[in-house]
Amino acid sequence: MVLPDNIHFERNFFYIDCYLCYSNVGHDVEIHLLLLSMTITLVAAALTVPAGFGLATMLTPVVLFWLPPHEAIAVVAIIHGAHNAWKLKLLRLSVDFGAVKRYGWALVVGAVIGALLHSYIPSDPLLLVVGLALVILPILSATERWTNFRLPESEDRIGGFGSGFFGGLTGHQGALRAMFLQRRLPDKVSYAATASVLALAVDITRIPIYIIFEGSAILDEYVLILALVISAVVGVNLGKVWLTKWKQSRIRAGILIAIVASGLAYIVEGMISLEIV
Repeated sequence: MVLPDNIHFERNFFYIDCYLCYSNVGHDVEIHLLLLSMTITLVAAALTVPAGFGLATMLTPVVLFWLPPHEAIAVVAIIHGAHNAWKLKLLRLSVDFGAVKRYGWALVVGAVIGALLHSYIPSDPLLLVVGLALVILPILSATERWTNFRLPESEDRIGGFGSGFFGGLTGHQGALRAMFLQRRLPDKVSYAATASVLALAVDITRIPIYIIFEGSAILDEYVLILALVISAVVGVNLGKVWLTKWKQSRIRAGILIAIVASGLAYIVEGMISLEIV
């Protein structure tokens, strides 16, 4: 497809300057992209209810189509927070508050530090960091399943801090948290409910920091944010149905593969932008 001149790309990101979409062709492209973004968000939100993680990972490439990395991570955080808040509303009776307490303060501290660093790291290195996180964390999660290695519950603070830190820095918190949480909570409904509380804690912590540093750029995207929030909430309701009908292991495996593939693409993009290759 040949894009019109009023749509341009910045640093090889699919970054669309919507302020320049004044022609009929540009407007049509923008509407179609928004509808596609909403569809992907709805499906991703549904899949990640039984999986317990992966929404930010699947949404980040979508929002990067519209925005550069810092703003994209901040916008995804808002959608992620709305998704987890609604998921918690639906599954609140199944939350394991003992697990929440074990992560507690370490999760919040990690999110604060990560979000502050996020605001100071340039876009190209940040993309590379995101890519590395997306490759390494799912591999660690999968390795635990294969080796049956079980981290002691006393180390949950490490998992909480690491999950919060990577959530604040790159927006991707779930894979590391799953390493610590999944074996603690074998019941899939309890796992999904508790994961939503922990994820929401990270979101509530990091979003105000993002707004302080990226406020105007984030608020300018209110139409995109509102559209994707609505899609994510609808997706949660669909995902609740899938939670009881689908095998969690198959969904998690598919999401892990998609995460690693996205991470490799980000690594290549980041290395090209930094002229490493």
